[in-house]
Amino acid sequence: MATRNSGDGVVGDTEAAACAPASKRPARDRIFETARELFYQHGIRAVGVETIAAEADATKMTLYRNFPSKDELVAEVLREQEREYWAWWESVTAVCCTDPRAQLEAIFDAFETKACNKDVHGCPLSNAAIELHEEGHPAQVVSVNYKKELHRRLTDLARRAGAKDDDLADALMLLMEGSYTARVTLGADGPSRAVARSARALIRYHLDGC
Repeated sequence: MATRNSGDGVVGDTEAAACAPASKRPARDRIFETARELFYQHGIRAVGVETIAAEADATKMTLYRNFPSKDELVAEVLREQEREYWAWWESVTAVCCTDPRAQLEAIFDAFETKACNKDVHGCPLSNAAIELHEEGHPAQVVSVNYKKELHRRLTDLARRAGAKDDDLADALMLLMEGSYTARVTLGADGPSRAVARSARALIRYHLDGC
């Protein structure tokens, strides 16, 4: 069950009256977008609701009116990031018609560009799964389900491309996960810049035997 962090209780109406929003954008949108940026840049546990509310020009009471708890806010941020990732996936694979091998190669070509972007600090859903590893935590549930779906999609494409077992999908999944970590620790000029070539080598080995 989602719980609020210690010290993050709802405040009274006096705070709401004292802080009028500076933007015409809905408070929920400001809170959500601010939380998303802060969680990714600084870590989920490092950012409290007071900081989120202040950066969003809102109040803790407004935050809790829109999100039942910080945990639920985190989970909603991750759900949106997952939706965006699948939209990216569909846009990449759509250009390859129905050729599953070409789709796999296109995914890793595009992923290399994505992973080496200067603003990337790892996969946000992986980061959340590592940081919030308690079983049943709303964010953990979202992250684990996302990774299961990612593996399922890679397995489906690999099978349709001619793979006889799940070894290719497993290897591609490990390559994708590892490239995010390498980007964080070794930078954009590190091993992540070889992810597309590495994926093609794996695909050739498992599908062509060379």
